[in-house]
Amino acid sequence: MAGKSERKDDRYKIANREALIGVALVIFNFIWWYGFAYGLGSKDPEDYSYVLGLPAWFFYSCVLGFIVMAVLVTVIVKKFFVEVSLEDEGEEK
Repeated sequence: MAGKSERKDDRYKIANREALIGVALVIFNFIWWYGFAYGLGSKDPEDYSYVLGLPAWFFYSCVLGFIVMAVLVTVIVKKFFVEVSLEDEGEEK
């Protein structure tokens, strides 16, 4: 019985760590988006600078931010997430 509860604790520990990594990625994404959207944006569209035909604030916050997050999530998942069995060891097949 002790081995079974240890196994569950290990799975919960891994799940909690991965959830915290996910939350950190969401916070990073929001800071990135907010920083570029409101940091580079201005009220007067005549003052905008453009990247690839898009306002710079939009390009950096939405387009580049999406690319950065897609790469970052892929790398984080491949390096830090582990596969965990969801079946109990005592279950019969």
